[in-house]
Amino acid sequence: MGRPRQFSEQDVLAAVYRQFNETGYHGTSVDDLSRATGLSKGSLYGAFGDKRALFQRIFEGYCANSDESAAALLEGPEDQALYRLRDWLTAPDDHTGRPGCLLAKATAELASENDAVATRSLAAFEVLLDSCRRLVEQAQRAGHVDPAADAGVLGGLILTTHRGLEALAEAGVDVKTRNRIADAAIDSIALPVS
Repeated sequence: MGRPRQFSEQDVLAAVYRQFNETGYHGTSVDDLSRATGLSKGSLYGAFGDKRALFQRIFEGYCANSDESAAALLEGPEDQALYRLRDWLTAPDDHTGRPGCLLAKATAELASENDAVATRSLAAFEVLLDSCRRLVEQAQRAGHVDPAADAGVLGGLILTTHRGLEALAEAGVDVKTRNRIADAAIDSIALPVS
């Protein structure tokens, strides 16, 4: 009978997430993961499998959280849909940057060589696109966006803006500039206030 685990699985997975998010899949060695978690390689392998299996677990969890967050955007009154989209794009004034989006990073790094990452990335982006489209439709029904506009295209514009703003944040573009871009994106799809 094996010894009981002497570590918190949640803490280990959080440390592994931070490491992969900071240095990417290829830039992260098992030694890096061992240092980040405080576990030996043997303990990591015994508990979680190899590096690829550990990354897949972290990535799946991240994508599942992304799916839940996208669904949560839809909650609320339709006449507030445009405000929820604006809030989603806007960073707090004291925002100094964040680790970045593991979904975007993994897609860029691994989708061309890892079918599981490519499939899960596409599914996560489709959920985000659908949520953005549905928010635009809510805003259309509320009279805030032209009802004749293609909600799918406008939702895609919002998602693309969101992804671009994340990249700008990682590059160090200041929050005021990013938020002016966010405002311009929402203003470009909103009907003029009469």
